[in-house]
Amino acid sequence: MIELIVDAAGLAESRFAVSPLNEVAATLLPWGLHPDPSAAAWVARARRVLRRAQLPLLSELALDGGGYLPDFLSPHPNGPSPTVEEELERVRATPPDRVLGELAALRDGRPRAGLEGVELPPGVRRAMARGGGHVARQVAEELRRYWELAFAPHWPEAKAALDAEVDRCAGVLARQGAAEMFNSLHPGIRWADSTLRVDSRFTVRLGVPLVIVVPSLVAVGPGVAVDPVRGGRLRPPMLAYPVRDRPSAPTPPSAELARLLGPTRAGLLGAVARPASTTQLAARHFLSAATVSYHLGVLLRAGLVTRSRSGRTVLYRRTPAGSRLAGRDV
Repeated sequence: MIELIVDAAGLAESRFAVSPLNEVAATLLPWGLHPDPSAAAWVARARRVLRRAQLPLLSELALDGGGYLPDFLSPHPNGPSPTVEEELERVRATPPDRVLGELAALRDGRPRAGLEGVELPPGVRRAMARGGGHVARQVAEELRRYWELAFAPHWPEAKAALDAEVDRCAGVLARQGAAEMFNSLHPGIRWADSTLRVDSRFTVRLGVPLVIVVPSLVAVGPGVAVDPVRGGRLRPPMLAYPVRDRPSAPTPPSAELARLLGPTRAGLLGAVARPASTTQLAARHFLSAATVSYHLGVLLRAGLVTRSRSGRTVLYRRTPAGSRLAGRDV
């Protein structure tokens, strides 16, 4: 059990973040090796990319069992929605002594957390001999290649699902308070008596300044990244947890719905159970963006879909009325 003690000020400063690099790093953990059956197909495909591509450091650091993954591979998000380029630059700029210190922690273990040391793979040892700065630069380059091969084509849809989860939590927070919001994240996460308890095989109890909450489409269970930095200061822990509302392939519309709305419009209504943009829908349905925009406009005026803005992108999603018409749960 991991227990994070957060006072009222820390609770007020705790925040959510959507992190592309956290999703990449999560596939290097055991839950990335054995993804949840409900996960999108690209999650399992990412590990196959890792095995085939020339990514020596990432392949050696990937954990097929329990253990510790160096935290510099997945920097704590310093904003609500950092880009992958911003996060890769932070990996590249990791202080060399921190890189070597975290790799030494992997080698020597962490008795307080119940982590035993491991023999470092030869490629990692050779990279360490060239210095922490070299390791950081090589890892950043391999993460960039891994991202481009396995994640970039799927990120717009994945981010829309993660943003929708943050919006859901914001609604719970506004209507029911912070305690209920934390308790709604996952059965293995509980809030009571100023303490956030997270199910874990490790035993850790810490007072923390705040918590950064990161929803994930890769994770199959909650996880906490919490480590001291130089000087004994404690970085805010990052709490990652699996979202329940995962994007999936749309179900073909029924013949009845297709006759009522027309096959194109019915297919689009079925596809927006999760937020999606005009561009995404056009690519999935092999339609022009103008055609998709026209049909979405009809559905919008009929009250069957709603739209909201995420950055520069306009996302469409079924309304409860649209879900009832489509014969699906809200």
